[in-house]
Amino acid sequence: MAPDPHVPPVATAQQIEWRPETGQIDYPVALATMETRATAIADGMAAEMIWLLEHPPLYTAGTSADPAELLDPRFPVHAAGRGGRYTYHGPGQRIGYLMLDLTRRGRDVRRFVHAVESWVIGALATFDIHAYAVPDRIGIWTSDGGTEAKIGAIGVRVRRWATLHGFSVNLAPDLSHFGGIVPCGIAEFPVTSAAALGKTVDPGMFDAALAAGLPAFLDGLYPPAKEA
Repeated sequence: MAPDPHVPPVATAQQIEWRPETGQIDYPVALATMETRATAIADGMAAEMIWLLEHPPLYTAGTSADPAELLDPRFPVHAAGRGGRYTYHGPGQRIGYLMLDLTRRGRDVRRFVHAVESWVIGALATFDIHAYAVPDRIGIWTSDGGTEAKIGAIGVRVRRWATLHGFSVNLAPDLSHFGGIVPCGIAEFPVTSAAALGKTVDPGMFDAALAAGLPAFLDGLYPPAKEA
C-alpha cells in the first residue's frame, strides 16, 4: 500500500507537523507564516513544521539577486529573505518550506542543504527520474534528452538555528514562465520538469515519496557516528 501523503512516518509524527496543502497559498501569507513559526521554534514555543504547497505565478528575489537577471517581470516579484537569486514559483511546482530546529538536529547548515538535496533526489527516483546534485551549483539537476537541466531549486535561511524556506520541484509547471528571469543566476542551463521528462507526478504522489524518505532526511542532519 502506498504511503498516505498526509501522514508523516510514525517515528516523526510527534516531532514535526506535516502540512500538505491542496490549494494555492499567496506568497506574502506563506512568508509571514514561516517567519512567525521559525521564531516560535527558536523560542521553544512551537513544533517544527514541513509545509508542502503551491503558489500562484510569481518571482522571488533572494539576497544575492541581480536586477539585471529580472528580464521580464510579468508576474509579481517578492523579496524572499533567503539566500540565492531569482526563482520562479507557480502552479505545477511543489514547494517544501522547512521550519526545523538545527539546535536539536545538528548545527551544520552545509549538512542541512546536502540533506535536503538528497531527500529531493530520492523522492524523484521514486518516479524513475535520475536527479543529482552538482558541486558548486546549488539545486537539483537531471538529464533532459541528453542536455543537463535543472528540475529543482534550493534556497534556505537559518535564523537562530531555525530554518526557513526550503526547496521547489518542477512537476508540471509552464516552463515558459521561467523566461522572465535568469533562474538562480544560471543562464547556461535550461529548466525542466517531471512532465517534460514524460513522467506524470501529481502533488499527492510527490508528497508521499517525500514522506517515505523523511526518516533518512532527518538522520542525514546529524554527523556520522564515530567508531569506537
